[in-house]
Amino acid sequence: MGRKIIATAAFLGFTGIILGAFGAHGLQKIVEAKDVATFETGVKYQVYHALFLLFIGNTSFIAEKTKKAILWLTVVGVVFFSVSIYLLALNSKLPFDFKPFGWITPIGGLLLILAWVVLFLNILKRKQ
Repeated sequence: MGRKIIATAAFLGFTGIILGAFGAHGLQKIVEAKDVATFETGVKYQVYHALFLLFIGNTSFIAEKTKKAILWLTVVGVVFFSVSIYLLALNSKLPFDFKPFGWITPIGGLLLILAWVVLFLNILKRKQ
């Protein structure tokens, strides 16, 4: 499980860096400044959660079953939160209107929060 989590963290990390570079150097030429800022929010949360998964994959404080739950909450959360933010930021350049699907973003945020809550509760209930 640790290898899978760390590989996922690496994927989220390198794609986050690529998207961040795109946002900083290419996106400002095609969308408004507010959309660039929105895009950067998605990048930040993707990279934060890549680092989170690196910790989860390398810690012995958490049971494998809990690690698996945290992995899935985080991956689905990043896809719903960050990817939907990317699409909303690029909405004016997309061939379809993504705004009606904007309700996905807060669900992704909730899943990311739940991943942290699962970690918190697991640490609290852990015996010394």
